[in-house]
Amino acid sequence: MIDLTLDEVARITGGTLVLGDHAVAQGTNESTIVNGLVDTDSREIGTGGIFVAKPGEFSDGHLFIPAAIDNGADLVICERVIDDLAVPQIVVADSVDALAALATEVVRRIRAGGVLKVVGITGSNGKTTTKNLVRTILERRGPTVAPRDSFNNEVGAPLTMLKLESDSQYLVAEMGASKPGEISRLVRMARPDVGVVLTVGLAHAGEFGGIEKTLQTKTEMVTDLLSTDVAVLNIDDFRVEGMAAKTSASVLWFGLESGADVRATDLVATSTGTTFTLSLPTGESQSVRFGVLGEHHVMNALAAAAVAHTLGVPLAEIVDALQSVTRAERWRMEVLPTTKGVTIINDAYNASPDSMLAGLKTLAQISGEGIRRVAILGEMSELGEFSLAEHDRIGRTIVRLGIERIFVIGEGARALHLAATHEGSWDGESAFFETADEAYALLETELRPGDVVLVKSSNSAGLRFLGDRLGELFA
Repeated sequence: MIDLTLDEVARITGGTLVLGDHAVAQGTNESTIVNGLVDTDSREIGTGGIFVAKPGEFSDGHLFIPAAIDNGADLVICERVIDDLAVPQIVVADSVDALAALATEVVRRIRAGGVLKVVGITGSNGKTTTKNLVRTILERRGPTVAPRDSFNNEVGAPLTMLKLESDSQYLVAEMGASKPGEISRLVRMARPDVGVVLTVGLAHAGEFGGIEKTLQTKTEMVTDLLSTDVAVLNIDDFRVEGMAAKTSASVLWFGLESGADVRATDLVATSTGTTFTLSLPTGESQSVRFGVLGEHHVMNALAAAAVAHTLGVPLAEIVDALQSVTRAERWRMEVLPTTKGVTIINDAYNASPDSMLAGLKTLAQISGEGIRRVAILGEMSELGEFSLAEHDRIGRTIVRLGIERIFVIGEGARALHLAATHEGSWDGESAFFETADEAYALLETELRPGDVVLVKSSNSAGLRFLGDRLGELFA
């Protein structure tokens, strides 16, 4: 984080500065500088860090203040006075609001230097992959800050923004939401120069209350953009396409359709990635050997290329950076290294109907003599009233794709198993297990050389750990 005095942090967050048990008059600590990394996880705090104590659903961050100080915290931001602390504390009304205010001010100050460019990315699927691709391109040109993992909510996004330094040239902000208004909140913090919308689908539809609420929320990315900004939109998604009428920004389209400004043609998907021709609005084009497994990830590559083009990156640099990426992210279409003839694709960090279908289509595309395709599937969470119908639809689709063996794990995915069984043309195509351990016991003996295995579920189902176990088994 940039240098701030204790008094500045107190003013920005609307808090009261406290040393020991006594409030400190404003102005007495203007020479005390804090500039460490900010976090809500005491385990991530290091020397000079700033710990934000956030009450949570299952625990209270205030209980971990001593651990944060032991790990090196120089300042605590909290919602109540904590007695006998060895470091200053700033007491605020709401720690999440304080975090947002601090992030907003840090971004504003660095922007005032005239160098920082901000990219905001949202969508029902592909945010993390696109963020990683944009970061890979931009960090070659200058200091770039982007979130780790999927830090894209009201806490994770500002924590990422607070990693900015005075010389940062690019901020890549992944912006997720579980309800309307959350993306607007993040957009107001970061003020993107480039706002990206990838897709609008059923991911988190249960939380939003339907696809129309999801559309309304994702549209928040572009409604506050200025006329000098750029909205990078997916022309292949009709819901995203409609956002062009909702923004004052200029629009740059990406996709496979002929009307796209940044377009992919001549796609060839294989078990090692996808090759395609990337075309820019300048008329330039170049072949790309994209090593991220799954044809659907080409759309993420196009979005990243559109962002880079907007920021003045030459085509050759864009292509070179894209070709350097071999996996989307940990547990996202991650091909695990094995030596015993079994290929494990671990894609069990997130799952929506769209991403589940994309993963299964990728599995279906992998064919050849001696190859048996195996799907190990768990629940797609946060679908609410759509859950039964969507699991049923995916179960029937699997059989139609010709995937030879299906293992379904967990009660939340039982409807998928039943649908596959009803749709199947032979007995035993799909097997159901209550737990991952039960499935593993059979998979140990059933998987054989030549099998290609996709492990896919929402994070909450925990199948990513099963995927890792299988990777170790056949390593």
